[in-house]
Amino acid sequence: MPANLDTDLLRAFTAVADTLSFTRAGEQLFRTQAAVSQQVRRLEDTVGKRVFERDTKGVRLTRDGEVLLAYARRMLTLNDEVMALMRRTTTVASVRIGTPDDYATMLLPEVLARFNASYPDVMVEVVCDNSPDLVAEIERGRYDLALVTQRSDTPGGELVRREPVAWVAPPRDPALPRPVEDLDPLPLALFPKGCVVRDLAVDALDRIGRDWRVAFTSKSVVAVHGAILGGLGVTAMEACTVPTSLRRLDSADGFPDLPDIHIALHRAPGALAKPARLLADAIHDLVGETAR
Repeated sequence: MPANLDTDLLRAFTAVADTLSFTRAGEQLFRTQAAVSQQVRRLEDTVGKRVFERDTKGVRLTRDGEVLLAYARRMLTLNDEVMALMRRTTTVASVRIGTPDDYATMLLPEVLARFNASYPDVMVEVVCDNSPDLVAEIERGRYDLALVTQRSDTPGGELVRREPVAWVAPPRDPALPRPVEDLDPLPLALFPKGCVVRDLAVDALDRIGRDWRVAFTSKSVVAVHGAILGGLGVTAMEACTVPTSLRRLDSADGFPDLPDIHIALHRAPGALAKPARLLADAIHDLVGETAR
């Protein structure tokens, strides 16, 4: 079994590293110089390395000590964060919302920033997944809210807004013999299977008889943006998630029109706690049709 690092020993170690003095470290920790020295020796025994050199000029870190110090600071920070969280009262309010990665990246930052400014004591957890999976999970009570993509004919949820879907390609590169959208079969950069917009895109290409292949796939909208920008292929995505660095395609480029999708908000069954209702209101206010 691997040895465990004692956080008390790590605190003594970092105090000596910061002060370069066992005496001053003891004063910080309300311990004697001898007690601090003993803790450092125990730490050295645990890791099997010397962490300090001691001579007439004072105390200095060894090379192994410098490596350990970086990890010790991170471990103590994480320990303190966990303990602070666990010691919070059980009355602290929280909201758990599920949403696809592109909405978490492109739609929710302003909502969450304003919500936090108004309700700083409410902890918000955002979990990213495909829309159909989120809708199934919210019925099981895993989330308080889910902001998802739906086809316009899909029942359920509260309509937040209707959103156009666009074909997207990289900027034109004069050095290329032909643009990526003219390649056959057409290379696509897509979200994984289960993505509503992915299904709309490939269905539309199949209807016009356009051959295609999946060249890249990722759950991350930033990764998909990067793949398109790098020329790996084209994609389809909600208009609100298209960055200005990418080029939109339409029927003039030989691409079929895509139907609008619905951005919908689902709530957990039963009465929602007040924080979740407040966040739902903020989403309608800042993402909904009237916010555009």
